[in-house]
Amino acid sequence: MLDATPLTTAALLLTLDLIGTFAFAVSGAASGVKGRRDVFGVSVLAVVAGNAGGMFRDVLIGAVPPAAISDWRYFGASLIAAVATFLWYPSATRVQRTVLLFDAAGLATFAVAGTQKALAYHANPIAAVLLGMLTGIGGGMMRDTFIKEIPLALRADFYAVAALAGAAVVVAGHFLHWSPGPTAIAGASVCFFMRLAAIRRGWLPVAVDDAGHR
Repeated sequence: MLDATPLTTAALLLTLDLIGTFAFAVSGAASGVKGRRDVFGVSVLAVVAGNAGGMFRDVLIGAVPPAAISDWRYFGASLIAAVATFLWYPSATRVQRTVLLFDAAGLATFAVAGTQKALAYHANPIAAVLLGMLTGIGGGMMRDTFIKEIPLALRADFYAVAALAGAAVVVAGHFLHWSPGPTAIAGASVCFFMRLAAIRRGWLPVAVDDAGHR
């Protein structure tokens, strides 16, 4: 059961969750725009991308019904992101940049929010880091599965690794008794900039077979 956390901490968790929901919903909607789906298809991808990771986390830590179901603001944030992205309808090149940017933002905020909520539910440090990673990558994996692409978390770039790093910062800050706000900012920044650096520089080597193919 969740601790009787101070209002500021509870508000921080909700804020991070909603920011992550909106950011991932934009990435899901932008994927739908890129695939030339109608407004319903774009909305479905936005809702799935924006809420899947948080729902996985809530079920695993026993926070049921999941916040995405019990609180209308999650669904509302996803639909606003879907409609705004559909109406904006940028060019294909800009869509790709939008997906990557908002995906990185969603990954960072969800990894942090997932870790902090797991800690509030008395998860041990390792479990909290893993749940933070799952929260971060869950929405993107579902989005990519729906559009029949290999999930980013399974490709050769910093994705799950960035989420793990951000989550680890949050756990470290928790046990060092840092304030929740600065801890969240530090963890999200580490995750976000690792992800952007990976996109720009092509970090993270992949396995090579006997023939030298990656």
